[in-house]
Amino acid sequence: MKNPARGPLTLFFDLDGTLSDPSEGITRSVQHGLQCLGRPYPEKSELQQYIGPPLRWTFPRLLGTDDSDLVETAIDYYRQRYETIGLFENVVYPGIPELLEQLRRDGYRLYVVTSKPKVYADRIIRHFDMDGFFTEVYGPELDGRFDEKRELVEFILRERALDPQRTIMIGDRARDVESGRTNGTRTIGVTYGFGSAEEIAAAAPDGICPRPADVYPAVLHVSGRR
Repeated sequence: MKNPARGPLTLFFDLDGTLSDPSEGITRSVQHGLQCLGRPYPEKSELQQYIGPPLRWTFPRLLGTDDSDLVETAIDYYRQRYETIGLFENVVYPGIPELLEQLRRDGYRLYVVTSKPKVYADRIIRHFDMDGFFTEVYGPELDGRFDEKRELVEFILRERALDPQRTIMIGDRARDVESGRTNGTRTIGVTYGFGSAEEIAAAAPDGICPRPADVYPAVLHVSGRR
């Protein structure tokens, strides 16, 4: 294995709830999956809490089952709608393009590290013309490989020979913070996404950002540049 190079500081950005608000597309597609199974489905507001974790975590809880075949069927129905419609029912948070441009100008190396399958994350990043900011987009495979974000972060650090102490994981859920800390990175939690302020505070990241505008100064502080 290569020794981690010092190189530029690296930022891992979560996608949903950190770069963009995908709530309309995800909640409607979850409802569609449940409806196709003949199951009642919660209102969109009740489904907000399920944005972020992998579908193989979400559907067992919504269906109240450990039946993997039923869960996979629900995921198939979800994807039928999501990959054609729901993918683009999505809005980039105000200030995010400007944030990414500033970080790029400052010499940070940026990656998307998301629990959304890579095939979808790639399309969203290109759709919103953000692909020029990122070195690479990482996410799970459709078969569930890397559904566990800690494993995904570990894989990227190893594959890219990145120094964890010169890497910051930025996300809106406790699992983002935990996936970074477990692998030795610095962490920033944002509370404008889908994780509550209480959830993020309990995860104890190195920095907390209530607004997208707070991310840049938090990065400077956590990286020791200010």
